[in-house]
Amino acid sequence: MTPDTTVFVVDDNVGVRNSLRALLESAGLAVETYASGEEFLAAYDPERLGCLVLDVRLHKSSGLDLQDELRRRKAMLPIIVLTGHGNVPTSVRAMKAGAVDFLQKPTPPKLLLERIRAALDSDRQAREVTTERAVVMQRLSGLTPREREVMELLVAGMTSKEIAVAMKVSVRTVEGHRRMVLAKMNVSSAAQLVRTVLSIRQAGSQRRSS
Repeated sequence: MTPDTTVFVVDDNVGVRNSLRALLESAGLAVETYASGEEFLAAYDPERLGCLVLDVRLHKSSGLDLQDELRRRKAMLPIIVLTGHGNVPTSVRAMKAGAVDFLQKPTPPKLLLERIRAALDSDRQAREVTTERAVVMQRLSGLTPREREVMELLVAGMTSKEIAVAMKVSVRTVEGHRRMVLAKMNVSSAAQLVRTVLSIRQAGSQRRSS
């Protein structure tokens, strides 16, 4: 894990917070503990990498309410929900709201560490995809309308000759636009262009459906 990755623990039981801190620190993980959802939100920075280990039953509110608030804020932070009073409706609500895991207390330390490491890895990968998508979208915004049209036809699998016919221009004109598209998109071939555009669109589609 990277040095700036943190496991955030929200639990109103001081004994649980201390035991989780000891477990996580013994595994070489950075950890911050909070007694309430309000305390966590007051300190929360969405740019920080990590995951959230969240108790369902908090003193003043439900942990699931905190989960809902983070979802409203479009937070990327993976959430592992812990409960000593699990039931089907609660677990369904937690998973529908985007929890990556719903575990019963007491959770075996080895299992908890495995799930936390998986959540941290998931957060890192998701942020890498988001960063990559932002870079590609910025490059796309630099294309002219004509270049964008050529790009879309290339992504559709058309050859320069087919594009020339479709756009009613010369092949030479298409080739000129094609070179500009590849240069602006920072790719070396039409095949790489297709992979880049389709991967970004797929990531965007997955985010909208989540």
